[in-house]
Amino acid sequence: MTILVAYDGSADSRAAIEFAAQHLAAEPAVVITVWEPLLVQLKKYPLAAGSIDPATEDEAHAEAERHAKEGADLALASGLRDVTYRAVADNESIWKTIVDVADEIDASVIVTGSRGLAGVRSVLLGSVSNHVLHHAHRPMLIVPPAKA
Repeated sequence: MTILVAYDGSADSRAAIEFAAQHLAAEPAVVITVWEPLLVQLKKYPLAAGSIDPATEDEAHAEAERHAKEGADLALASGLRDVTYRAVADNESIWKTIVDVADEIDASVIVTGSRGLAGVRSVLLGSVSNHVLHHAHRPMLIVPPAKA
């Protein structure tokens, strides 16, 4: 059994990791951060004119790698034992990338927060977890935000 945890640094994605650690600690885990290359963003928003600076693209990828490592470190600190991490480029849609990675690693369960960060850094919006739920052909845990 391998669990896939989607992580973007938001409080909800941290709650997802902590929930997985409490309930699935004995299982290997893969923590992923999905990042959207600027070229993909420009395709979605054609009115946004401009050129792509390769350094900016590299910076976005490096930030995604940092988020993924942060998620893996949190997973280990929370009690998950066998943890790897990946930053995965989104070339179509964030939810589809999560489903594709789950299929690739044959994840037994996908764990996400119910909502994620807003804006360009977003990985897990409510619509993303909803799309994953409806398109993944495997169990999924959507962890709600902690009560304030």
